[in-house]
Amino acid sequence: MTGVSLWSDTLGYTPRRRDPLATDRADVAIVGGGYTGLWAAYYLALLDPGLEIVVIEREHVGFGASGRNGGWCVGELASGLDRLASAGGAEAALALVKEMFATVDEVGRVCAQERIECDWAKGGTIRLARNMAQLTRIRAEVEHHHAAGLGEADLRLLSAEEARRHLDASDVCGGMFFAHTAALHPAKLVHGLADAVERRGVTIAEGTAATRIAAGVVETDRGALHAPVVVRATEGYTAGLDGEKRTLAPLYSLMVATEPLPSETWGQLGLAERQTFADDRYLVIYGQRTADDRIAFGGRGAPYGYGSRIDASIETDSGTYRLVEETLRELLPSLGEAEITHRWGGVLGVPRDWFPSVRYDASSGLATAGGYIGEGVAAANLGGRTLAELITGVDSIRTDLPWVGHRSRRWEPEPLRWSGINISLQLMASADRAEARTGKPSRRAQVLSRVLR
Repeated sequence: MTGVSLWSDTLGYTPRRRDPLATDRADVAIVGGGYTGLWAAYYLALLDPGLEIVVIEREHVGFGASGRNGGWCVGELASGLDRLASAGGAEAALALVKEMFATVDEVGRVCAQERIECDWAKGGTIRLARNMAQLTRIRAEVEHHHAAGLGEADLRLLSAEEARRHLDASDVCGGMFFAHTAALHPAKLVHGLADAVERRGVTIAEGTAATRIAAGVVETDRGALHAPVVVRATEGYTAGLDGEKRTLAPLYSLMVATEPLPSETWGQLGLAERQTFADDRYLVIYGQRTADDRIAFGGRGAPYGYGSRIDASIETDSGTYRLVEETLRELLPSLGEAEITHRWGGVLGVPRDWFPSVRYDASSGLATAGGYIGEGVAAANLGGRTLAELITGVDSIRTDLPWVGHRSRRWEPEPLRWSGINISLQLMASADRAEARTGKPSRRAQVLSRVLR
């Protein structure tokens, strides 16, 4: 099925639809019914149960990336240790990295406490090196993180034999094991979280499109909602708000899923602990073994739409899906002729400097968190929790982390944005092909990594 996500198809029930906005006042208005908005509402309700909190969602909770992603609850940020250190110093960067590690367990803790059944399995991540250029990068990354204060219990190098014991993939010459990742069912998580938020007195208004956010007000197609605190939690859909066209670029990631695989196939493949998996190419791929024994697998590379356009036709582009499926079968030849049963996609939010942020301006009451670049399942929990603390005046280790207060510069106007992003995607794909062919690190990718900052 193309355009139907595995997660919505295996949710196990039909989520109820909530009423549109029916009030014009709140203490806190949150725009976006995905992970960031719901986690912010959850922790706000815990910290100050007397707050009148309203979450506004254009479609339904989990409509965007929160209900469609790869199901990696991963304790890392795309900005990386060095860039975090450049923003706040080495000690603060390490504190944020460790707080991300702890956030994976925090998501698991809340799921257990709130009885959110989301197929949680903390098996870590196996990142494969499938040519010598990838192995060189992985070795340098592990050594660098160990020198910064992390240990073997956090991430460690793997020999080719050790890596293949985790996942019997093709062309493996080594790898890395990263401990702080859980696989989960993203749609079960977001719908379960929405129910938990409502149990704590939060109002969720679905079918309500916000068109403009300003200090003290959210303008919607159902009227204005006035609130002294307004939180923007719109991630890849931010460009749809007035004045936000260049804030975050919506980039597509597309996924496929196999039929449930027999036990003999899993005996060969591995992933006995439901490890998530990837390799170290530039044009990211990602996968997991689902609770019902499928492979859910995705990749980047679909073209960026001119003017930050979100176009459902991209989600049904058979050519891009064909590339994702070919990559999966080349990576895991033991899949044989296993049927692909689902094909779907969605957008993620990318800031110009590839650096996520959490911000709250007490003078205006405006707050936001996001720009996770596809690593938002855990990061949205930390972002939402930090927003709740900032808004309620709680001083914690989280409110001083280096992504707090960070402001990314805006993307270039069109057509520069369109040409720059799509050329960059093509260059990353070209760099991957060159490294697979030669085994040598790509100079063009090194130059590109400096441009995208």
